[in-house]
Amino acid sequence: MATPRILVPLAQGCEELEAVTITDLLTRAGFEVVTAGLDDQPVTASRGMVLVPSTTMQAIMSDDFDMMVLPGGLPGADHLRDNSLVQEKIKALAAQEKYIGAICAAPQALASAGLLDNKTATGYPGVLDKLSITGMQLSESPVVIDGNVITSRGPGTAMDFALDLIEIIAGPEKRNQVEQPLMRPTQ
Repeated sequence: MATPRILVPLAQGCEELEAVTITDLLTRAGFEVVTAGLDDQPVTASRGMVLVPSTTMQAIMSDDFDMMVLPGGLPGADHLRDNSLVQEKIKALAAQEKYIGAICAAPQALASAGLLDNKTATGYPGVLDKLSITGMQLSESPVVIDGNVITSRGPGTAMDFALDLIEIIAGPEKRNQVEQPLMRPTQ
């Protein structure tokens, strides 16, 4: 199997815990993770951490990816929702039946692209319930997988979300290989 390529767009005001957790764990899984800014500037996240994307959305529009994952946070998720390149890439990858993930407030960007119609999804409380999305069932589960769309609730679910993404792309053995050295508590 070729090394999975994962696109993580980073918008000004993104939630750094989500962006870093997703990027870190997918990298630990051996995936090629491409972080792409909406412009060529460093990204100041919602709590002030500065992230430096590896490229820009403009530069990767013709590139192929196995998955696209959107970190949440505000106003970052609003920027992802309103960015024409992000919306174009979401729709293009969805049309190829590639996986699209979004956490926290970022599922609103999937809703704008029409990806949550007739799906079960979750997100940060209050984000999706204020939108009128045709046939969407709102869940309070930490992570919801419905076909090729994966959604999650917020910063506290970021690790579960990233581990589920690893399992979706590379199977339970790869997930366990990444999760075991993290020393997560077991119930």
